[in-house]
Amino acid sequence: MKRARTVDAAAAPSAGHPPAVVWYTAYGSNTHPERLSHYLAGGRPRGAARTYPGCRDPRPPSASVPVEVPGALYFATRSPVWRGGRAFYDPAAAGTVLARAYLVTAAQFSDSLAQEMYREPGADLDLSEALARGRAELGSGRYETLVCPGVLDGVPVLTFTAPCSLHDVEWTRPSAAYLRHLAAGLLDADAWPAPEIAAYLAACPGAAGHWTADAVAALTAGW
Repeated sequence: MKRARTVDAAAAPSAGHPPAVVWYTAYGSNTHPERLSHYLAGGRPRGAARTYPGCRDPRPPSASVPVEVPGALYFATRSPVWRGGRAFYDPAAAGTVLARAYLVTAAQFSDSLAQEMYREPGADLDLSEALARGRAELGSGRYETLVCPGVLDGVPVLTFTAPCSLHDVEWTRPSAAYLRHLAAGLLDADAWPAPEIAAYLAACPGAAGHWTADAVAALTAGW
């Protein structure tokens, strides 16, 4: 079993030119490489209701590592793709989020965010504010807030989430298909035991009270 990496929050990303590569840190369904591959190369993931156009650069990530970042995962709104609550990240909340960091180009990160917002990929994001301040709200959309919790091996760690905190929204039960991708992706990272992953997801706001750890664990049986 691998050791999950922790983000170096004390080290600031290098100032100056925009980074060529970033660690795109996925905490939702893109924790599963198969799901992420459809964002990069295009296509429709298993259990999803949408076909993705893919990135301008369809190459797979050059590296992937399991990571733990401070904050909390919660489920809110309703995804027409997964027919249930979406995963969001609140970096200011207490707790630890299990995630996977993928080493991708800055353009691939930009294109992935565009597809999360159901937009056509093709425009590079301005990452400067997020890298300088740790956070940047590019818009009011559900995944238009960039968060940079630190660096790994000198490379910026970036993810995107909603502008609100987990206490500002109504939580929504995630679907089985969606939770299956999250659980399978974290299992594939080979850094956390299956019971720990199931308990973690079942305890997240939105899932808690609707999903038990045993029910989450059963979703990945035979995956």
